Amino acid sequence: MVAAAYLAKSGLDVLVLERRAILGGAAITEELYPGFKFSRASYLAGLFRPQIIKDLELEKYGFEYIPRNPSSFTPSLLNGPYGGKSLFFWEDAQKTWDSIAQFSKKDADAFVEYENFLGKVRELIEPLLDGPPPDLTFRAGNAKERKRNVQQIYSLLKSAVKNRDILGQCYQLFTGPASQILDSWFESEILKTTLATDAVIGGLLSPSQMGSAYVLLHHVMGEAAGKKGVWAYVKGGMGALSGSIAASARSAGAELRPNSFVKRILYDFDKTTGKQKASGVLLNDGTEISSRVVLSNATPYHTFLELLPGLRDGAGPLPADFQRQIRLTDYSCGALKINCAVDSLPNFACLPNTSDKPGPQHHGTVHFENFMEEIELAAREAAMGIPATRPLIEMTVPSALDSTLAPPGKHVVQLFVQFAPYKVNPNIGSWSDQTFKEQFVDRCFSIVDEYVPNFSSSVLYRDILSPLDLEYLLALHEGNIMHGALCLHQLGYSRPAYNWHRYRSPLKGLYLCGSGAHPGGGVMGAAGKNCAFQVLSDLGL
Repeated sequence: MVAAAYLAKSGLDVLVLERRAILGGAAITEELYPGFKFSRASYLAGLFRPQIIKDLELEKYGFEYIPRNPSSFTPSLLNGPYGGKSLFFWEDAQKTWDSIAQFSKKDADAFVEYENFLGKVRELIEPLLDGPPPDLTFRAGNAKERKRNVQQIYSLLKSAVKNRDILGQCYQLFTGPASQILDSWFESEILKTTLATDAVIGGLLSPSQMGSAYVLLHHVMGEAAGKKGVWAYVKGGMGALSGSIAASARSAGAELRPNSFVKRILYDFDKTTGKQKASGVLLNDGTEISSRVVLSNATPYHTFLELLPGLRDGAGPLPADFQRQIRLTDYSCGALKINCAVDSLPNFACLPNTSDKPGPQHHGTVHFENFMEEIELAAREAAMGIPATRPLIEMTVPSALDSTLAPPGKHVVQLFVQFAPYKVNPNIGSWSDQTFKEQFVDRCFSIVDEYVPNFSSSVLYRDILSPLDLEYLLALHEGNIMHGALCLHQLGYSRPAYNWHRYRSPLKGLYLCGSGAHPGGGVMGAAGKNCAFQVLSDLGL
């Protein structure tokens, strides 16, 4: 929808087709249980590009961030090694220092330097987000594209010179294991483990694996409500963000049509070029819609291999090598989402509620892991096709800060679970087996109950999105929430395939505008904006 809004603002006739009854893909708000509104899939905003909010006037159409302070809370067990101490990340640097100092004063000092380092890294890579990867040959595209390319490279060089003292560390952050990076900064397990959760979200890898440090960086390189490196709620749930984009697109003249299941991308022979070109789409009901260009926000796999006849090398209009690259893309992820309606606030044993009003422990993301080995063990199990015995679990309670989401006195609790592999060892079970799925969720609940004794008994309703459900409901191939793993060999010049990083595809007139294109996964909007500019350039506008 971001691409649609930009294209419509440029005067093009734009039609958006959404397979479900609700617009927004994974960024949606649904009332699944009376009175409770869930951000059913995506649940936090922290990567969405600020310039898009400004360009599309999203605040005018109801978009509003709800900052979270503190942003993070890690409880510990009363009978555990930390004796019920808890770790908070506050907006106030001194309060964060005090919280970390409970575990290590050395780490409390180092954390200030670590945050400054990440700030420099964000500044260094920011020019890479708002356009395709730079063309170092200076030959790609038309004059307008080459001008933008020169400006991007200049911004990168300027930022590199300014931050040249951290270039070596930045290289390590792009290529190394998160555990090694964190070990070089900190000594306390609870702090390293809390930070390491960002290194595995949406990826079937452990903090000790090469490339996991980049995944950590990917999750802290954005900003929300003017604050760098933090995540926020969207008032009304993530569907409110999609709703504001839709409203902006409509105001510019775009038509948005839900309940429109695209069955095929159509193509025909272009006599001018002597090659095939995209010519429109075929809907499930048999309707054909013609178009000069087609933009897909679906995964590369769904776009190029399922919506086009590309499952066999050489079939359809795509080159065999391109098809092979798309087919062999790593889609391992291991994400599972549980949305809960509860009749009372979570009551943490280490920080009990003092009233029925939310406290700071309910504001941010709650982490239930205290030791790195917990994440490593879960990752090893998942890599063998075993849903982790103790998966990584992140809890958020958005209704603690947004009263529009639940009835008075009741709350929405979201559990994001990592290390639930899509490909389960058949000797163990299958996500298609409802009993198997429920048993896994019960195990997740029992982990939460160790820290929040009232949790399971407070649940009125639960909605479970296994990797298989994510694939079926949202067309996320193998349940990958990033439209393809954030591995170094699948980023930049190789996203979605080597040499096809500028949003075009080998089929003329067909473009990729979602998370499967540069700069990658998350509710970012960057690929949509960048793709729209590429389309306008190709059309000579």
